[in-house]
Amino acid sequence: MSVERLSINQITVKNWSFEETVKGLAAHGIGWIGAWLGPVAEYGVERAAKLLREHDVRVSSVCRAGFFTGANPDGGGLDRAANERAVDVTAALGSDVLYLVCGGVNGDLGLPASREAVAEGIAELAPYAAAAGVRLAVEPLHPMMCADRSVVVTLDQALDIAGRFDPAHVGVAIDTFNVWWDPNLMAAIERAGERVIGYQVCDWLVPQPHPLFGRGLPGEGAIDLPAITRAVDAAGFTGPIEIEIFNEAVWAADPDDVLGAIVGGFARSVLG
Repeated sequence: MSVERLSINQITVKNWSFEETVKGLAAHGIGWIGAWLGPVAEYGVERAAKLLREHDVRVSSVCRAGFFTGANPDGGGLDRAANERAVDVTAALGSDVLYLVCGGVNGDLGLPASREAVAEGIAELAPYAAAAGVRLAVEPLHPMMCADRSVVVTLDQALDIAGRFDPAHVGVAIDTFNVWWDPNLMAAIERAGERVIGYQVCDWLVPQPHPLFGRGLPGEGAIDLPAITRAVDAAGFTGPIEIEIFNEAVWAADPDDVLGAIVGGFARSVLG
């Protein structure tokens, strides 16, 4: 079945509640969800876990922990307790992958020291996550987000940080929107190997309608998604492939239509 690896990140159908999303995915034959902490907390963690079991939907990843530099456009860094709660929720939902948004440049530290602060933050969180059976996924973001969201902007940088830790506990996440432009991407994916624990897909629209909310459905833009998928597969990643779309036009559309379009184009546009 061509959609057996398909996961839908909850942000893709933003206007659905957590319950609506789980039931909607099940209705479309989609067995994976990328969950966000906010909607899960609003619904209730125990209720969410029960709902997932009832509809045979598994959690491919949870978004997010991190902001280790103290720079967060949404208001300050996440403290240790908040990151540990994110680990707890991930485990309670039956997932073992927690995405890290590492944090932007701390003006008091500068860029190199901000990157070192990320490694230090992961070192503090990793033992707690490991004890819960949760792996931390260092996600590089696009360079345009370096100042405010993540000082880790290439897969190689993510691997340099993750490489300080046991691969059983800390890996990397590849998001096509963030890394497709990198001339060293294919070599970095090969280097990553078993460190790849998360894979998110969307397309790069031309022209870009918005620096954050400009992601397109697979097949709508400039990225050679099947080529990246082949490289990720060759590195040894066989897990779910999340479609993660930040786009006002997609959010305004009927979520059922969005899911139908994703399912219909997944094999051709993502798997090739």
